[in-house]
Amino acid sequence: MELDGIDLTTETIRTDRLLLRPHRADDVDSVYRACQDADLQRWLTALPSPYTRETAVEFVTCIAPGGRAAGTDLGCAIEADGELVGSCGAHHLVTGRLGPEIGYWIAPWARRKGYAAEAARALAGWAIGLGAPRAHLFTDIDNTASQAVAARAGFTAEGTVRSCLEYRDGSRADAVLFGRVAGG
Repeated sequence: MELDGIDLTTETIRTDRLLLRPHRADDVDSVYRACQDADLQRWLTALPSPYTRETAVEFVTCIAPGGRAAGTDLGCAIEADGELVGSCGAHHLVTGRLGPEIGYWIAPWARRKGYAAEAARALAGWAIGLGAPRAHLFTDIDNTASQAVAARAGFTAEGTVRSCLEYRDGSRADAVLFGRVAGG
């Protein structure tokens, strides 16, 4: 994957309906509100609990832009019609053995509109277009909604990876590995 000449700190991706852009300070309240959702709290293994407004500030102003600045992650706010509707990213851009890892979440007020699949498809296409041979994502084996998103985004279920997810409470779970390859 070739990143020469790309300024990840400002990189944006457009789809028919979405703008995948760097997070901005004015995203804090929407990120905070979305991350109070029980489903996000359940499935996002790295999401702190409780999720405070200070946590949202740190994510929006330090964590997401930090990965972009380091050249390792393309963390994006998902914007539809001028409103933040979720967050997504391509992670481990140059170090992932399986290629970049795609992640996504959608705010409760914006679900069931196809935004997650559209964003995941766009991120994988962006990475593959820059020379990554593949992109991948993991979903908890019980998270059928996220598995449906992956399939709609053009990823193929490749198998079960046992005990690969670790949750905040120390429990572990199996995951389905999905992949999308160049040319297919």
